[in-house]
Amino acid sequence: MSNKIRVLVAKPGLDGHDRGAKVVVRGLRDLGMEVIYLGLRVTPEQIVEATIQEDVNVVGLSCLSGAHMSLFPKTMELLRAKGLKDVLVVAGGIIPEKDIPKLKEAGIAEVFGPGTPIDTIAKVITTKTGGGAK
Repeated sequence: MSNKIRVLVAKPGLDGHDRGAKVVVRGLRDLGMEVIYLGLRVTPEQIVEATIQEDVNVVGLSCLSGAHMSLFPKTMELLRAKGLKDVLVVAGGIIPEKDIPKLKEAGIAEVFGPGTPIDTIAKVITTKTGGGAK
């Protein structure tokens, strides 16, 4: 059994830009994490189902469209409803500073803005998951 951290990255909603998410996916993979990329235009329900199927430690949500205040809390609500309270959820994209406290109240552990170094993201993930698999 692998003790690598398993990360699921997804772009919920209708946002069609995923270059940043792909940079994060590749960067985390290159640092030794197992990364599953769900791709564009997935629903919160699809994200939760994949979280269960893939048995991940971390879910990374990315949004550039401005829909983060509806999509991210909905995803958190569905994760909790399925009993997935031990899954770390982080977010990134174009997120206004004023929205970050509300997202954290909803259960998002950390919000990363454009240009955040991959090492910073990986350090947060490693620290908050205890550095390994479930």
